Amino acid sequence: MTRAGQHKDRDEPERRCIVTGDVQPKAGLIRFVVSPDGQVFPDLAGKLPGRGIWVTADRDTIGKAAAKGLFSRAARTPVTVPDDLPGLVETALARRVVDLVSLARKSGHAVAGFEKVKGWLAEGKAKVLLQASDGSQRGKGKLWTPEGGRWFGCLTASELGMAFGRDSVVHGALAAGGLTKRVVEEAAKLTGLRKMNGGNSAEKDTKPA
Repeated sequence: MTRAGQHKDRDEPERRCIVTGDVQPKAGLIRFVVSPDGQVFPDLAGKLPGRGIWVTADRDTIGKAAAKGLFSRAARTPVTVPDDLPGLVETALARRVVDLVSLARKSGHAVAGFEKVKGWLAEGKAKVLLQASDGSQRGKGKLWTPEGGRWFGCLTASELGMAFGRDSVVHGALAAGGLTKRVVEEAAKLTGLRKMNGGNSAEKDTKPA
């Protein structure tokens, strides 16, 4: 298993983190590129042109890459790194996870609300349980991680609400298929970026969905 909570698949392309030197599947790293004017940008979709610079999806690690000039070393030329790069990546990742969950909802692969989520869990339909990091621990404790599935608590109630078209959501669930694999990958990265923000976003289960 990688540091970002991803499970290694031998068939998955791997890259080396410029900070730790670890070689791991791309799903556990953030790709950065350098613009023609020397600016470092996170490429979360992996579609921007240019040579990729890879860093483990972890707040501390990204901060170290920025502070120690490792982006310039990897690019073999001086580059400009945005202020608070970990925060910038976190914000962009959160938006990406919200958008993916929203698309999953529109395709019928996601539900929200305690009773609906409980129903999916009881029926074995849920493969991923999403719960708000700032939700009531007592309420969240009444639901369980799907057998052979995953749990994430890296989004706030407001962010989960945006994904489901509501003001606030504490409990959500994803079925297998559709965009669920992508949600799992991006949520695992976001967990790595938010693990230092109070510690409420750590995963309870790390089984593949």
